Amino acid sequence: MLSPLMTVLAAEETHHEVDHALSWGIGAVVLVILLAMIGALVAFGAGRDHS
Repeated sequence: MLSPLMTVLAAEETHHEVDHALSWGIGAVVLVILLAMIGALVAFGAGRDHS
């Protein structure tokens, strides 16, 4: 069984850097896709009567 100190040391050794530019880029692409889907939904229902 690992002691708590060994667990913390093992966790520190496996730390990796996160590419923040990639994270922001993926978020921006997802936001654009969702906004485009909302726009398509509004455009599709623009000329229809409410039920």
